[in-house]
Amino acid sequence: MEVFSITEKFTKLESEKKKIILNAAFEEFADHGYEYASTNRIVQKAKISKGMLFYYFNSKKELFNYLVEYGTDYIVNEYLSKIDGDEPDFIKRYKQAGIAKMKAYAENPHIFNFLATLHLNEYAELEEELKERILEIRTNGFASMYNNIDKSLFRDDIDSKQVMRLINLTLYGYETELTNSLKDKKLSSMNFDSEWDDFNELLDLLRKIYYK
Repeated sequence: MEVFSITEKFTKLESEKKKIILNAAFEEFADHGYEYASTNRIVQKAKISKGMLFYYFNSKKELFNYLVEYGTDYIVNEYLSKIDGDEPDFIKRYKQAGIAKMKAYAENPHIFNFLATLHLNEYAELEEELKERILEIRTNGFASMYNNIDKSLFRDDIDSKQVMRLINLTLYGYETELTNSLKDKKLSSMNFDSEWDDFNELLDLLRKIYYK
């Protein structure tokens, strides 16, 4: 069941203007949470009138719910759907997922920051239907990374679950370090060649450590 329908008037808005409004709203809710987010700051950042914002969204809550739906749809379509669940090599699959995630993040960092804030707050602001939807997406995303892995590729002297856990922890730490280094930079115009080289070197090292 669809919980919140996308506002038709906003859908028809010119794409660049829509992106400006969405980025301002994602940033505001990510920085301040639902309770302290200010529609005044959103319209100031987006350089629109408050009347225009409420022409598209009837309330702050409706805007927030729209952001949750829009953000989760973006994660599914631009990140999770790119992961090949038929790839049996865990590192190769992780590499594929990492590339998809970084491309999606480069295009819309505010969406990732917004959803990360929701997670840190344990989805306290969400209505139950949206919370269930996000948890289902997280479960499916986890499955797409860990199902159908060929564990015979791993070293025999380390439990396969531990191997995947250690690889995951290492790459999560790398991802966090990289994300922090990219804060306040215009990601859409950056050349990520050096970052990909570092990422590939790390994957090669992990393969030497944990694979046969």
